[in-house]
Amino acid sequence: MYFNKETLLFLDGEWVNAQDGKTNLYSQTLHYGAGVFEGIRSYKTDKGVSVFKAKEHFKRLHYSAEKMHIKLKYSVEELTDLSYELLERNNLVDAYIRPLVYLGENMALQPTEDVHVMLCAWEWGRYLGDTQLKLMTSSFQRPNPKSCFVEAKVSGHYTNSILATTEAKQKGFDEALLLDMNENVAEGPGANFFFEKDGKLCTAPLGNILSGITRQTIFELAEDLGFEVVEKFFKVEEVYQADGAFFTGTAAEVAAVGSLDNHSFNLPWEKTMGYQLAKAYQNCVHTK
Repeated sequence: MYFNKETLLFLDGEWVNAQDGKTNLYSQTLHYGAGVFEGIRSYKTDKGVSVFKAKEHFKRLHYSAEKMHIKLKYSVEELTDLSYELLERNNLVDAYIRPLVYLGENMALQPTEDVHVMLCAWEWGRYLGDTQLKLMTSSFQRPNPKSCFVEAKVSGHYTNSILATTEAKQKGFDEALLLDMNENVAEGPGANFFFEKDGKLCTAPLGNILSGITRQTIFELAEDLGFEVVEKFFKVEEVYQADGAFFTGTAAEVAAVGSLDNHSFNLPWEKTMGYQLAKAYQNCVHTK
C-alpha cells in the first residue's frame, strides 16, 4: 500500500528505491522509540501541487527533535524543497508525506550523534474515513506531561495510541477518546477533538495534548466564519450533551463524530458548525 517497485524515498541525502531502503537493527529508535516524525499532506490546486503548511510542520519537527536531544541538520526550507522533489519524483499530487528522523546504533539510554533523515510519500485517503464515527472513552489515558514532552511528535508516544484504538475496535467502536491524568477529555489517538454546544466550539487547552496544525487551522477558519472557540477542561459527561463533535488532524482532516459511548449528539452533522468547518477546510487546502 505504501510503495511499489518504482517508489523513491529520500534517505540521508540520497534518493533510494523504497525496496532497497535499510536501517540498522540496533537503532535506538527501533528499540526504544526515540525518534520524531511528521505527517503532512499535499493537495492539487488550480496553481499546481501545494504542500499544506509545510513550514509549520517542519518547524514542529525541529521542535520535537530538539526536545529529544536529536540534532536535525536539515533546515525547514531544505525539508520543504525536498518534499516537493519527493512528490515530483514519484508523480504524486494528492499525497501523504512522512518525514522520519531516527537514530542509529545505540543501546544506551542517552542521545546519539548518529541521526538519519527519511522522507517518503504515498496516496492515502482520509485516515478515519468519511462516515460519522462511533467513539468510546478509552481506558487508557494520555501520557502525563511530566513524564515526557506530550507536545512533541515522538515515535514512542504512539504506543499509547495503538493501545487505545485497538481497544475501541475490539469493542465494536470506530475510534477512542482519551482522557488526561485528571479525567478531563484530552484528544483522540491521532487527532485533536472539538465539540459544539449552544453555538460555541470547545476543545482541550494545550498542555496535555499535541499542538495540532490542523487544530490551529480550525481556529483560523472558525474566526473567519464568526464561530467562537473556547479552550477549556471538560469531562466526558459534558460531551454527552453536545450538539456535535469532530476530530481534526492532517491524516484525518476534519472527521465527523456521531456518538460517544453510544450517546448520539443533538444535531445532524449537516447542521453543525463542524460540517461548515469541514467544507471550509477543504476549500483552504485546495487553494495555493
